Amino acid sequence: MTGSLAYIVWNPNLELCRILGFPVRYYSLMWVLGLLAAYLLVRKYYKDMKIDSERFDPLFLYGFFSILIGARLGHCIFYDPQYYFSSFEHFIEMLLPVTFSPKFALTGYRGLASHGGTIGIFIGILLYCRKYKVRLLSTLDLVCVATPLTACCIRLGNLMNSEIIGKATGTDWGFVFVQLGEDFPRHPSQLYEAIAYLIIFIIISLIYRKKKNLVGTGFYFGFCITAIFLFRFFVEFTKEVQSDWEEGMTLDMGQLLSIPFVIIGIWLIANSMKLRHREIKHFQPIRSKK
Repeated sequence: MTGSLAYIVWNPNLELCRILGFPVRYYSLMWVLGLLAAYLLVRKYYKDMKIDSERFDPLFLYGFFSILIGARLGHCIFYDPQYYFSSFEHFIEMLLPVTFSPKFALTGYRGLASHGGTIGIFIGILLYCRKYKVRLLSTLDLVCVATPLTACCIRLGNLMNSEIIGKATGTDWGFVFVQLGEDFPRHPSQLYEAIAYLIIFIIISLIYRKKKNLVGTGFYFGFCITAIFLFRFFVEFTKEVQSDWEEGMTLDMGQLLSIPFVIIGIWLIANSMKLRHREIKHFQPIRSKK
């Protein structure tokens, strides 16, 4: 990675190293680090709220699989349904990390959508709460305090992969994505998002430290999705469209999908005190019977 005062030539090695012949890619590593950070933080928050530890471990499994499934299906359904529903082989590619064209290969999941991941993890947490008798809003609030840090890590992974690129800046400032065969600078939209999500994480963490009594009201859930998807709406103006059919649209798919999340988030913040009285008046964790 070289550059000048005006632009950065971005050409990182996609692999950090190889272990027993298998590549360790930066993108996968950032996903793992993001989920690990969320795991450690939410475990701490559970202890803060004095929730039994045996209720925590299943949450990670529910969260991991629900966000992966939701993000994958979200990408396929929202951004490229023509391809994935055009044949049985393509449909299998949607479900499994493989490709059949030009030949069969294990590729990993190429395409994950944050909107789908958000819907997926909400469903996963809902199922978890019903199974383990934990209050829904309390769990959503605790998870959402950590979520922006995970989102930051994922966007850094996108940057290392030179994907979800920005539009050409039209100046001599920006990132030149060499792996795309380009020699002109673009907006590093992935970096914009990573920085924004890190700032959101710092803000929401500071609020949590002083206002733990807001856990269970839906405030942190609302604040998280409002801040993330409001920024996502505006940063989309600097991005290239992800699918050809989005060309010419006033608002792209990422922006259209962000609007409902922002509306729901604002409603949750505005009604957090009412929701407190509906679900919990004071946070009293449900304890396991001994």
